[in-house]
Amino acid sequence: MTDERVELGIELLAHLEHAELSVAEAIDRIEAVTTNPQLQREILEAAEQRGIIERSGGTVEPTASGTYVSFESDVVVKEGEFDCERCGAGISEGHFVTFDDDEVGPYGSTCIRKVLGRE
Repeated sequence: MTDERVELGIELLAHLEHAELSVAEAIDRIEAVTTNPQLQREILEAAEQRGIIERSGGTVEPTASGTYVSFESDVVVKEGEFDCERCGAGISEGHFVTFDDDEVGPYGSTCIRKVLGRE
């Protein structure tokens, strides 16, 4: 499971919408996948080694542009009984971010915006 979370975290970083984030903001995004500090560091290091991000001091810059998550095509809403992965609230509509090989979620309507850095 650890490798899967690392890969999902790298996917999230590869789809950052901002030209530059603080490391704390990048960690906030990675928390969508794991709250384990050691695993978060592993995700940041792996993303840097693969050339997905560049780290300089306290900032993170994605190396690819134009690959951000689109709400219209990359976020799927499913009806059901879910617990938000970010805040833990019970939700009846789960928002999932889909990537090529996996998905991250569920999140509530407000938390999905925070996870993707839109709020």
